[in-house]
Amino acid sequence: MPATVWKGSLSFGLVSFPVRLSAAARADTVHFHMLHRKDESRVKEVWYCVEENKPIERAEIVKGYEYGKGKYVVVEDAELKKVAPPTATALEILQFVKQEEVDPIFFEKSYYIAAEASGVKPYALLRKAMVDTGRYALAKVAMHAREHIVIIRPSDEGLVLHTMYFTSELNKANSTVKTSATKFSAKEMDLAKRLIETLASPFKPEQYHDEYRKNVERLIGQKRKGGKITEIEQPKSKPVVDIMEALRQSLQAKKTAKKSPPKRKAA
Repeated sequence: MPATVWKGSLSFGLVSFPVRLSAAARADTVHFHMLHRKDESRVKEVWYCVEENKPIERAEIVKGYEYGKGKYVVVEDAELKKVAPPTATALEILQFVKQEEVDPIFFEKSYYIAAEASGVKPYALLRKAMVDTGRYALAKVAMHAREHIVIIRPSDEGLVLHTMYFTSELNKANSTVKTSATKFSAKEMDLAKRLIETLASPFKPEQYHDEYRKNVERLIGQKRKGGKITEIEQPKSKPVVDIMEALRQSLQAKKTAKKSPPKRKAA
């Protein structure tokens, strides 16, 4: 059974049933340890008290909020539990929204929602009703020391929950320049649409892999064997001077690639 990150009840209206959340995905990267360059020994993180000028044990550490320069309020974990909102144990649906109303920019992390044995029927009923109406559920849940606004959507077999950023957390200042007023010729638009069509295909996420990780793993293998490091050539992009010509060349390259027979792998 996958690790449970939250456990409580899911309710909509007067219908309530027990559920649990488990992480739907996690990043898979190459992990490095910090070493002392001189002798390649592991470096240990040390908690240090500036006032007493000595290292201390983790058990001696507490949380503190700085409300003024050098002035802190100590907050214990037990005290944080006392002020946890009802959403710490109850995932209550606040409203249902249309799928197209939810901008993916708000999505943060994804979790699978699993129903306990006593909640299988209302769980299945909620999922089917959401599928038939084309609606997502918006709710709130408290976990990992903060309250989240979340979107619950039906998947092929169950329900998936996505924690979301609050509007105040979006970096709107970093958004791209508005392009709605930009003018295009009919020929430019036609070529751009044709290029999109040549690149269109069914979504198959399993065909994509982390090339950077593969390169790092190869680098590690080559260094272990004392071999030469295979350097990856980086593409050199040039600014587009003639957009029509760039689109034509792109289309021609795609057509040529489709006509070329696939290379046979060496035995």
